[in-house]
Amino acid sequence: MRLRNLWIGSLSGLAGLTGVAYANVGSDIGSVPLTGMDYSLSALYDPGRMSLEPIRPENLGVPSDLRPLIDSGMQKPSTLEITYTQDFLDSQPLAEGDEQWECLAKAVYFEARGESIKGQFAVAEVILNRVESRLYPGSVCRVVNQGGSGGCQFSFTCDGISDRIREKDAWRTAGRIARLMLDGAPRTLTDGATSFHTRKVRPNWAGRMERTASIGQHMFYRVSSRD
Repeated sequence: MRLRNLWIGSLSGLAGLTGVAYANVGSDIGSVPLTGMDYSLSALYDPGRMSLEPIRPENLGVPSDLRPLIDSGMQKPSTLEITYTQDFLDSQPLAEGDEQWECLAKAVYFEARGESIKGQFAVAEVILNRVESRLYPGSVCRVVNQGGSGGCQFSFTCDGISDRIREKDAWRTAGRIARLMLDGAPRTLTDGATSFHTRKVRPNWAGRMERTASIGQHMFYRVSSRD
């Protein structure tokens, strides 16, 4: 597995964490929630990763209430039956797709391939939940490639390291997960979560969010219904 540098600016409540290198088979995510005027994206599954700096509305580029969903590449969640096992994924056709599929597959592969099958689906689910939220960009690729003033939200998109796929089996798994999710697989694992962090940390924003699920090494959250 390759080392990746986290590009972290000044963190809300976690100031001083910068340029830490993390390895491998999994990833720790810390996604800062959308509270008040602070908007931020998940940093998906890199070991030891904690939180990313907030992204302000002006950094979204297109006003969230104006951007369309037509370029998202997503189908509405359906009644497609999913079994969260490797055997089930191996029984699916070899996946392929357009740019949106590739962006989601790469996010799962580079940021979550060390997690369980259910954990990888959960990461994909959060990305798609954000795509459907008016608070975030309106396509998978725009969510994955979104950055803040401190750097990229997904380190693999701008760390300067080749994105060559080295683990073929993991890539096939990620591709099938991405295909199923984009084709409308149910999003029931995280109950609408748009943020998550690893069990290793307790970011200050977690207390302001509603925790919806715990899967593997991750805790998942959505904006509290009280907000």
